[in-house]
Amino acid sequence: MIVIINPNSTASMTDAMVETARKTAPDATVVGWTSKEGPPAIEGEKDGYAAIPPMLKLVRQAEKEGAKAIIIGCFDDTGLDAAREHASCPVIGIGQAAYHLASLFGPKFSVVTTLEVSVPVLTENIIRYGLEKNLGRVRASGVPVLALEDDRESATQKVKAEIRAAALEDGISSIVLGCAGMVHIIEDSDDVSVKLIDGVRAAVGLATLF
Repeated sequence: MIVIINPNSTASMTDAMVETARKTAPDATVVGWTSKEGPPAIEGEKDGYAAIPPMLKLVRQAEKEGAKAIIIGCFDDTGLDAAREHASCPVIGIGQAAYHLASLFGPKFSVVTTLEVSVPVLTENIIRYGLEKNLGRVRASGVPVLALEDDRESATQKVKAEIRAAALEDGISSIVLGCAGMVHIIEDSDDVSVKLIDGVRAAVGLATLF
């Protein structure tokens, strides 16, 4: 059983991640759990800290129920190190999985995320994972996380505009979609000239190895 834990309380995001995961690994057993005590969205360091304690409760539950892999379904990799202390199975952050996959497509990748407040968190994570030499740029699209749910068409167009700018300007081989709420964008990306990488798909691919 692969358990996707959404550290925020927006259940529709959990559902979208699970749907994507099951398409990616149709032979795997995938379940999604929503942290009902978490913030509605994780936008920056403050929200991330608030999300960790209730998320860890779900990590411990997944451990008790025999999960073979746990995926932390927030691109900030919220509480990833702490989660690994509470589980004997692999714990995979969708951000970390996406960055490592992106590094296999070429020497440089950029990240397109939501708001500017998320840029320092993602940049720090990339440096911590030892991939700073592969980073072109972390770009904010100016789209709030929940707009990807509540105003999808407009939000998607803004994200795609930033993706096109990154492809033209950053000298990269791939672009990482920097939010779990962007899982749908890969399915509508024929006009993008570089490889798009979604962290949910990357994490699920790794999870199926265990």
